[in-house]
Amino acid sequence: MSVVAHRSQVLTLYKDLLHHSSKFAAYNFRDYAVRRTRDAFHAAKNETDPVKIEALIRNAERQLEVVKRQSLISQLYGGEKLVVENPKNQKILRRH
Repeated sequence: MSVVAHRSQVLTLYKDLLHHSSKFAAYNFRDYAVRRTRDAFHAAKNETDPVKIEALIRNAERQLEVVKRQSLISQLYGGEKLVVENPKNQKILRRH
């Protein structure tokens, strides 16, 4: 597969993972999933070995399916929002 094809596929996977990670109902899971996605893609951004790139893409695709499924379940059984998620409290938290 060409570098351009890999690049577009990786960017699509990255955007999809961030999008679905941000759908978790629980703040801690949502924050972890977004941070984990960014860290994993950042760690692999300079990879040049085509075999390793293919393996990383396959792994990201599997992770995307897990995140999609878990975020849906999270939305079905989500609880109350935390204090840090309440927009009303954001002004108070920013002052300190």
